[in-house]
Amino acid sequence: MCRIAGIIDKTKTEAQLVANVKAMCDAMAHGGPDDEGFYIEAQHGIAFGHRRLALIDLSAAGHQPMFYNENRLVLSFNGEIYNYRELKAELLNLSYEFNSNSDTEVILAAYAEWGIKSFDKLKGMFAFSIFDTIQNVTYLVRDSSGIKPLYYSTINQNLVFASEVKAIKQTDYKYTNNKDWKIYFLAFGHIPEPYTTYTEIQMLPKANYMAWWHATNSFEIRSYSHVAEENRIINYTEALEKVKKGLQHSVKQHLYADAAIGTFLSGGIDSSIISILAGQMIKNPSNLHTLSINFDETEYSEKAFQDLISKLINSNHKEYNINKTCFEKYFSHAMAAFDQPTTDGINSWFISYFAKQNGLKAVLSGIGADELFGGYPSFKRMDLVEKLSKLPRFILKQGLRFNSQILKRAYYLSYKNTCGKYLFLRGFFNPQEIASILNLSVDEVDVVLKTANIGIMKSSLTAKQKASWLEYNLYMQNQLLKDTDAMSMQHGVEVRVPFLDKDLVQIVKEIKSDLVYETNKPKGLLVDAFRNVLPEKIWNRHKMGFTFPFENWLSTNEQFLSKFSGLGNKKVNAFFEDFKKGKLHWSKMMALYQVVD
Repeated sequence: MCRIAGIIDKTKTEAQLVANVKAMCDAMAHGGPDDEGFYIEAQHGIAFGHRRLALIDLSAAGHQPMFYNENRLVLSFNGEIYNYRELKAELLNLSYEFNSNSDTEVILAAYAEWGIKSFDKLKGMFAFSIFDTIQNVTYLVRDSSGIKPLYYSTINQNLVFASEVKAIKQTDYKYTNNKDWKIYFLAFGHIPEPYTTYTEIQMLPKANYMAWWHATNSFEIRSYSHVAEENRIINYTEALEKVKKGLQHSVKQHLYADAAIGTFLSGGIDSSIISILAGQMIKNPSNLHTLSINFDETEYSEKAFQDLISKLINSNHKEYNINKTCFEKYFSHAMAAFDQPTTDGINSWFISYFAKQNGLKAVLSGIGADELFGGYPSFKRMDLVEKLSKLPRFILKQGLRFNSQILKRAYYLSYKNTCGKYLFLRGFFNPQEIASILNLSVDEVDVVLKTANIGIMKSSLTAKQKASWLEYNLYMQNQLLKDTDAMSMQHGVEVRVPFLDKDLVQIVKEIKSDLVYETNKPKGLLVDAFRNVLPEKIWNRHKMGFTFPFENWLSTNEQFLSKFSGLGNKKVNAFFEDFKKGKLHWSKMMALYQVVD
């Protein structure tokens, strides 16, 4: 896990290339505190930068940018390749030689052997740039689940890329504010890919690569992923065994590191399964670090469940308590860490902070289980969404006339597209509210959201498959993964997500939909697969999301409240008054906090 940056611009001098790429790397030093490296090739106007967080092969042999094949290939890589040992064994049999024990060198050798076909062979989380001096092409590549970010900008036949938008902004290139970002943000609670707060900066799509041809200063973006066949597994016993073995193998691979590693243990089903499996994989369970967060407010505490699992696996368990004083002390630090506006990143900042305090460089998380196995309320609501979506537009638009927030959000279904269905399920403010906040018309808001390029669901999917698609490709992709990466890397901590293992995701896709979702309990297939090791007190309990007592803390936080004093916007003032009376959820005020001037 690292941070990468680069520029391809033949109009820049060598000094300008160096200054720009160094400025980007300096802005991301938090994500790569262990080492720094640069590659400058002035003839082609190329500059690669790298900030290293060393987890595999901690020696100087893992330094980046890394060269291979007599310096014909140059790589700057962020992430982890979990099947690198298998690939390395295959490449050794093909007479390839290696000078390190790193997964970075395996990427280079794999590309040398298989070219762009090598991208689909990589299993892990990654974003990298590779310059092929023979073919005179640079590739930008992002992993199949979009775990690692990779932003890019193409202006006047030049390319700038980095792991963070803030880094790109440190260059001497000029970027314009995206006039629509506040609409996206107030609707979604985040800015969905590929959009950012700047018109010229976008996110490279997951499972895609960009090929930049140096001779013509032109580029193309293509998918490298091969989608697995669906509904091949129709037997429940087979499905259980596939999921069990798949996750066991994933956790085993995700535990490999040459630095201290642990698990986030919230006390829920997902983190408990991950922690139990990790305890089984490590010879001495006391070498496994489990990390939990708790609060003075007992209604938010999951301590009893955390203690149950940590004692069960005999882990080296650390529990940290966050109270109002601690929150106020670090609130401004957490807000400053945002790379892009978000309503749900502060919790990730705090738990990553304590992971760093505990000496951990890598931590396993349960992200992905709810999206794959049906853990959200949306899986129960999707049948209703499908029925409502068939109503005529003019009826759905009438929702704005009612006081009910659910009926107002039904307006989104009038869009008759993927975006509308997601916003009906998870939307923050409705179009009428957004228009009032930003002094726009509802029509102006509609135009932006109706045409949002956020992906298209297949109409052939079942209702629950559609819920999974929305949660996986929109909520998890744009909120959970983006926030987790930005906030964990602020502390130089890598978060690994075993549920998003490429093979496990394909296994779930191959299982008949009824077997995955049509059970009496949420995530029934996952629970049944590990029922022999997972205590009933964990799986037979009320689901709690990982959240903080923000309602209590923000309502008396002077820094937060002062942002809303003296505003001339009547709608925002009305929301503020509702918040102070406990009638408005804190997340909406967090969105307004980042939007109002």
